[in-house]
Amino acid sequence: MKPRNLSMLLAAGIVLTAAGCGSDNGAAKPADTKPGTAAADAPVTITVGCQPPKSNPFERKAWDEDVAAFQKLHPNITIESKDAFPCINPDTFQAKLAGGTLEDVFYVYFTDIQKIVAAGQAADISPYVGSVTKLGDLRPDVMSVFKNGDKTYGLPRTNYSTGLVYNRKLFTQAGLDPDSPPKTWAEVQEAAKKIAGLGPGYVGFGEYSAGNTGGWHFTASLYGRGGEMVGPDGKTAAFNSPEGKAVLENLKKMRWTDNSMGAKQLLQWEDLMRMMGGGKLGMMIGAPDVVQSVNNDFKGKFDDYGVTALPEAKASLSGGDGYMFNPKATPEQIKAGLLWLEYHELTPDQGQFNYERNKGQGRPVGLPTPDLYGDSAPGKQIVETRKKFATVPVEHFAPYAEASTTIQNKIEPPKAQELYAILDVAMSAVLTRQDADIDQLLADAEAKANKVLAKSS
Repeated sequence: MKPRNLSMLLAAGIVLTAAGCGSDNGAAKPADTKPGTAAADAPVTITVGCQPPKSNPFERKAWDEDVAAFQKLHPNITIESKDAFPCINPDTFQAKLAGGTLEDVFYVYFTDIQKIVAAGQAADISPYVGSVTKLGDLRPDVMSVFKNGDKTYGLPRTNYSTGLVYNRKLFTQAGLDPDSPPKTWAEVQEAAKKIAGLGPGYVGFGEYSAGNTGGWHFTASLYGRGGEMVGPDGKTAAFNSPEGKAVLENLKKMRWTDNSMGAKQLLQWEDLMRMMGGGKLGMMIGAPDVVQSVNNDFKGKFDDYGVTALPEAKASLSGGDGYMFNPKATPEQIKAGLLWLEYHELTPDQGQFNYERNKGQGRPVGLPTPDLYGDSAPGKQIVETRKKFATVPVEHFAPYAEASTTIQNKIEPPKAQELYAILDVAMSAVLTRQDADIDQLLADAEAKANKVLAKSS
């Protein structure tokens, strides 16, 4: 889980996957027809975005293998992969669309979907999406992101929700049980004090407060407490609330009363990752991919970390990505694209869910993401295969995985980056000034946010 600018940089390095079965009239395939069987249709070529770049050789090789296998099953379909980096650039999206260079099947963030739909920049795939054999098994909260009214505009690739990442090794050193992580914010406070008490340089709980990351994590904590960032009409801020005040009061207590957050503040994404990888940080808000980044890029070890649900979570900030279709795509291209997406993104044991291959390539297997299917039959199959080929301690993520089935997922608010920048001010003030006035900070942020939202509406 990372802010927009970083998720854009990482998106191209994640393996893509999906599959499907279509028919000329868009009806579902017969029950005895296996996904991926060849169809004697007319030749069709589709361009597909977000092929992993050459700088990620394992992911690139897996993608190319899957394209070849898919085309063997569907000899009438030719896939032309595009590896533009980052996979989507808002600054060039309009130009590519207007110039006819946008892919037939293009990559998109959850947060951009409704804006793209409202602007008429994606095809309505409702007449064809019934061909996706496992469509009814996908999590409703995930598929709802791609819907507008009764119309469907795309399919998901990955999703995540927010939890509490913690250092199991430090829990043990501080006399805490790593198999019983905090379930309330009061327990987080107590654990943070004990970890900070290990000695100089140890930080019990870390939080962001700069570069839009502070407002991002404010939103995660606010959602967890049951609060809202924006009112139902989307035109007014809603975070100046008891829940919003509780977020800042909790941080102020840990920073100044408990002294469990360390003196160095104004932290951004890489700061906490480095602290966690260095074995000095006890807890932080994050999704399971935090542990993967700590392991891969910041010298941490999977064995030392765990992820649990956000304390007292009523909802969880979530996000993800997927694919939509160029409004100029023909019905034949849309049907071919749906076949590819189901093959590469949505079918257990193949494409992105080919965990046996991932393990053979030395890539980590066992993180409980993506979770596109929940407790449905495909979801259970994916979980079992993930456990079978796991290379990381699956049990360390069990509390997070168990909670994710019951916690409501909520995507980022409209004008997210602008709101995050505004709330960075409140977050940084609370963490750098002992006399910070929380009521005034929230009132100031609310006034600024209302101007942004009114302009966007």
